[in-house]
Amino acid sequence: MQLAHPQYLWLFLLYVPLIVWYILKQHNARPYMALSSTASFASLPGSWRQWARHLLFGLRLAAVGCLIIVLARPQLKDNWRTTRTEGTDIMIAMDISSSMLARDFQPDRLEAAKAVASKFVSARENDNIGIVVFAGESLTGVPMTVDRAQLLSYINSISMNMLEDGTAIGDGIATSLNRLKEGKAKSKSIILLTDGSNNTGVVTPLDATRVAQELGVKIYTIGIGTNGMAPSPMLNEFGRMVFEPQKVVIDEATLRTVAETTGGKYFRATGNKVLQDVFDEIDALEKTQMDVRHFSHTEDNYMMWAWLAFALFAIELVLRYTVVRTMP
Repeated sequence: MQLAHPQYLWLFLLYVPLIVWYILKQHNARPYMALSSTASFASLPGSWRQWARHLLFGLRLAAVGCLIIVLARPQLKDNWRTTRTEGTDIMIAMDISSSMLARDFQPDRLEAAKAVASKFVSARENDNIGIVVFAGESLTGVPMTVDRAQLLSYINSISMNMLEDGTAIGDGIATSLNRLKEGKAKSKSIILLTDGSNNTGVVTPLDATRVAQELGVKIYTIGIGTNGMAPSPMLNEFGRMVFEPQKVVIDEATLRTVAETTGGKYFRATGNKVLQDVFDEIDALEKTQMDVRHFSHTEDNYMMWAWLAFALFAIELVLRYTVVRTMP
């Protein structure tokens, strides 16, 4: 606690002349009656109201004191505090190839992935998170940042037409690794979502995995797609996109190898609920302790004294015109 204007506390010296004035006033204001003798009144007890009159003056002084403190403006002092919290560097690599429009998820795989990724990002307040999208090539959508609004806005804007079609899983991992090298956290990881197998790109998934292993980056891989058949996008003879049942083919062996080699874990998501459970499990697994310093701003803290002054004035007025009322 600190005072913005401590010099106003000198106003408490006003108490000295006020108390002197009150004593003199009470001495000169005593009622009197001329009697031949007061002996008959000597044994009468004094009234409590006689002493209660001094309480009114005490209440007035206390209210004035509260106003002086308000003028001095008590404030909560700025300070730094360090807390132990959890944080890490994470890159989310998301497949946006045309097959991600398959409707075995609601409304489709891509939108389902975007929804759970948004929820995951919102919950990880202390992490540096970045977004990479890949199809026939890879692209850094958002470098690692703590700006949740920017991350959520970009995830919401992701669409299939952003890149040439294909599935370059290795390039997606490699681009994510390039961004993670900039991070400061001891724990670094990649969450990779795909519904197919690597069929294009410059870097193979296994080559990218070896680099990740050397850098100490864990990769959590998620194969997204139901078991069996799924309504998948195709172009008909008129060049229009239609949805026909197609067998779901995911290179689970490669995804499992990528995860296990780097100390991560492979998951198979076969529906919206399962996909959410996968992200919840990754959220629980990918934790690390870090020190975070918090700065508290200065805030005025005088309202309590203002209300107390008002209450004291109100109590004095009520007592003055009721219980301790004096006759002229």
